Amino acid sequence: MQTATVTATGLDGLDDGALVERARSRDGAAVQLIMQRHNRRLFRAARGVLNDDAEAEDVVQETYVRAFTHLDGFRGEAQLSTWLTRIALNEALGRLRRRRLTVALKDIDAIDDQGEARVIYLPSARQDSDPEAAAAQAEVRRLLERAVDQLPEHFRVVFMLRDVEEMSVEETASHLGLRPETVKTRLHRARRLLRQSLDRTLSAAVNDVFPCAGARCARITDAVLKRLGLPEHVEE
Repeated sequence: MQTATVTATGLDGLDDGALVERARSRDGAAVQLIMQRHNRRLFRAARGVLNDDAEAEDVVQETYVRAFTHLDGFRGEAQLSTWLTRIALNEALGRLRRRRLTVALKDIDAIDDQGEARVIYLPSARQDSDPEAAAAQAEVRRLLERAVDQLPEHFRVVFMLRDVEEMSVEETASHLGLRPETVKTRLHRARRLLRQSLDRTLSAAVNDVFPCAGARCARITDAVLKRLGLPEHVEE
C-alpha cells in the first residue's frame, strides 16, 4: 500500500479517458481529480433518489469504491460520467427499495396533469460579491431545496437529473430505465407541483441547489482515497 503524499501533478488538462488509464495504475492524483470532476453530478443524482444528504454522500463513496476497484468494466463505450452515474443510481435505487418506502406508480400516474409546463426559468448561476445578496440567494436556495424534497420520489429524481443536472431526456430515460415520453411527463408534473409553492424569483438559485463542494466534496474524496488505500493529493 502506498503511503507517500501525492503532490500536484498538473493533470487538469487530461481528459477522463487519460485519467482512467492513470487510475488503473493506482495514481492517487488521477483518482482524486476524477472525483472532483464528478462529485456534484453523482451527489445530485443520489440525493434526488434518496432525499437525504448523508445517505447520498454514502452512495457517492460507494460508487467510487466500486468504480475504482472495477475499472476493467469501463470500456470507454460511454462517457465516464454516464458510467459513474449509472452505478450511483443503481446503488441509490437499491437502497430505496430496501427502505420499502417507494411511492406506488399508480398513485403517481393518477395525479392530475393540468397546468403550465414550465415551473421556473433556469439561467446560469451568478456569483454575487454583495454578502447580503449572497445570503439572500442562499436562503432562496434552501427554500427551493425543501420544495424539491417534498416532490414524490419519481418526480424528484427526474427533476434533479433534467433541470438541476441538465441531463438530456434521452440520458435521463436511459439512466432510469424509462421511456423518453415518461421522463417528459414526470418532469412536467414535477414542475407543476413546484409552481404551486414557488415563484419565478427563485429561478436564479436552481443551478446551485444541493452543491457538492467544499467540506462535503473533501469529505467524500478523502473517505474514498482512504478506502482505496491511496494517498491524499495535496495542492501546492
